[in-house]
Amino acid sequence: MSEGTCIRFAHSSENRKSKIQNRKWVGYLVIALMVLGWLRVAEAQQPGKLYRIGTLESGVPAARGEGWQAFRQGLRELGYVEGKNITLEQRWGEGKGRERLEALANELVRLKVDVIVTAATGAALAAKKARSTIPIVMASQSDPVGIGLVASLAKPGGNVTGLSSMNVELGGKRLEILNEAFPNVSRVVFLRALQSQSLQVNEVERAARSLGVQLQIVHSRPEEFEAAFLTVAKTRAEALIVGAAPNFIAHRTRLVELAAKARLPIIYPDWEYVEAGGLMSYGIIRTELFRRAAYYVDRILKGAKPAELPVEQPQKFGLVISLKTAKALDLTIPAQVLLAADRVIK
Repeated sequence: MSEGTCIRFAHSSENRKSKIQNRKWVGYLVIALMVLGWLRVAEAQQPGKLYRIGTLESGVPAARGEGWQAFRQGLRELGYVEGKNITLEQRWGEGKGRERLEALANELVRLKVDVIVTAATGAALAAKKARSTIPIVMASQSDPVGIGLVASLAKPGGNVTGLSSMNVELGGKRLEILNEAFPNVSRVVFLRALQSQSLQVNEVERAARSLGVQLQIVHSRPEEFEAAFLTVAKTRAEALIVGAAPNFIAHRTRLVELAAKARLPIIYPDWEYVEAGGLMSYGIIRTELFRRAAYYVDRILKGAKPAELPVEQPQKFGLVISLKTAKALDLTIPAQVLLAADRVIK
């Protein structure tokens, strides 16, 4: 055999080996693709995780109906669909007090919900008292640090986080707006819910001293509104500030009706009062807080720890004025106050 023949034979042998190796790799690749395809089919056939979200509200459904609608909308925007990948377990305290809220919070814990979303102080305190490790998201909370829900806004600690409404800090600002709209008013009543926080009163009293306004505090429950307005009349009040309280807003229609009979300029904490016929309001845009609460829920469901999610504060507040009500009460709102309003109802 010649040298050239030997070389050609060697090359031919190497080619056959290369082809065999290529076929093996092709075979491995086909098998790998088939396995990957089977895994994807199996994954597609398995149902996705259904998260269970508990909500706890101190009042009745009508109290924050639009807020909870905004929360649902926020969840939808983040890809959560009720009945598909989330289910809501909603519980309402209906203004029946602490014991009922605590019972409802314990019920949500027994259901092993993935997260509890609360509205108002009583609900948040009840959820925390349940002594569960279940994450708690505050959709709207006046003073979370002051009442011990979180260690600080920046570093909440524990299992509670969410959004601060700053409602207690806004009482003084409401008095300032009332004073600007009606500068001749010197005697003002602050209508306060029995369970509202002392910080809310302190802010109004501070503003009253600064403005030289005589301030009278009147405590009331919704079922005592009529008696409260009789007390207001005895004080010869010239204007009224309504404190922030979930059981007040739940009975806003009755409160506005009594205010109309009293024929006093009144400023409220939430725009829903003005929608119901009230004169003016200054406060947070609550629906935005509830929508933002969905973001916290999403982060937690994806593994974030509440202790590491800072509590957010609202960045925007709204002044709403009803010229229709002002006309009915024979009141004139100064032009500069109307220009400062975010919304004017005519």
